[in-house]
Amino acid sequence: MASTTQSASHCFAFEQDFIGTWRCIPLCVRRKLDLCGIKLKLSHWLALTQNQRQALVDWADDPEALAQLGQHLREVTRGMADGVVKDLPPAVDAPWQQQTVLPAEIQSAAASRGVELTLQQWAAMPELDRFALCKLVRPGHDHQNLEAALSEVLG
Repeated sequence: MASTTQSASHCFAFEQDFIGTWRCIPLCVRRKLDLCGIKLKLSHWLALTQNQRQALVDWADDPEALAQLGQHLREVTRGMADGVVKDLPPAVDAPWQQQTVLPAEIQSAAASRGVELTLQQWAAMPELDRFALCKLVRPGHDHQNLEAALSEVLG
């Protein structure tokens, strides 16, 4: 199982089409945003330089680093057309942070694709993997990467 530090900047193979160009916000950054309670719009992300985006990918995810991330994003977005990033409640006890409960929508999505996912597998996953699956099964999401994600995290 990957440590939290290793997961902080890990990008998934199913994200390969935009790694390097960073035209979309990778899941490792989205997790950090959820943890520090920041709503960063795609337009904010795209207004950042390539180096600034890479720095967010590489940003640590310990509590002190996350507090610094929130402040950093408020500063760098202050002059942007969409204004300063919005504050949200930080993720606490979100389904992806729980190792003792396999969310029904995850289990159902896996089963409908012929994939068996047990509570033991869920509990053994790094938090970033659980985060990715939770984000990919959300209502309204196109689910195009869900099969690849299941294969990657369970493979």
